[in-house]
Amino acid sequence: MQLKQAQRQQVKLRVGISGASGFGKTYSALLLAFGITNDYSKIAIIDTENKSACLYSHLGNYNTLSIEAPYSPEKHIEAIKTCENPSIEVIIIDSISHEWTGSGGCLELHDKLGGRFQDWAPITKRHQAFIDKILSSKCHIITTTRRKTDYSMDVGSNGRTKVIKHGTKEITRDGFEYELMINFEIINDNHLAKASKDRTGLFMNKPEFVINAATGKKLMSWCNNGINIETVKQEIAKCETLEGLRHVYSKYPNLKTEMYNDIMERKAQIEQIQSVIIPKEQIVNQQNQNENGDTNATTE
Repeated sequence: MQLKQAQRQQVKLRVGISGASGFGKTYSALLLAFGITNDYSKIAIIDTENKSACLYSHLGNYNTLSIEAPYSPEKHIEAIKTCENPSIEVIIIDSISHEWTGSGGCLELHDKLGGRFQDWAPITKRHQAFIDKILSSKCHIITTTRRKTDYSMDVGSNGRTKVIKHGTKEITRDGFEYELMINFEIINDNHLAKASKDRTGLFMNKPEFVINAATGKKLMSWCNNGINIETVKQEIAKCETLEGLRHVYSKYPNLKTEMYNDIMERKAQIEQIQSVIIPKEQIVNQQNQNENGDTNATTE
């Protein structure tokens, strides 16, 4: 148990994107993830949408993991674990709605137990394990969630009546968005989004916008706020051991790209210093041995 000073750069993003079918949730999530990592190869998509994530492979060489029914909480947990490896920085779960309403999801599991109120206890425990895995993952997590679709008849600027599709209630267990750091709702088929929950304060009560890579960069800038790369470089320069360098490198995970060259340069300097110090120690030891040998000879 160790008390540490809170730093934003230690925070892993938990971002939700919800919207009706066809509003661009997957595409938006990919652009957002690229803004966070600046490298598509560091993105993994857990695809529950019949391999629809592959439709955007022209964007870059991101990774996909397709899962099929039954969409149990445990299967989603295993999928997240599979994606958690050193080469992956962002995991997109597209979408989490299947874990709740899909075949083999929580609602169906509840029905199989009898559908009674008391039957929710074991299901809630399994669902909470899935939520806990999202919150505790060492990667940034982006979830997409379907919204129930509704329609209205609106009059356009030209005076003509047209049918407008809307997304209403999120298709997952109530309260999920409160677990997130920020939740974006895509409100129409023009891909315009707004923040329905925002702990960063960057997007709440702001004009509607289209989610893109700049959105991810803005979030990462917020995470790194207060951490000056120049200060980190000074800390690297003061390191006298390789263990110290490893500590600094792991201390600022969101600045690894920026500090990499300085880390490697200082590593080479430390190794060069050590290669000089060791022979000197050997010389000193040899001198001590010689002096001891002379003393012994004189004594004899």
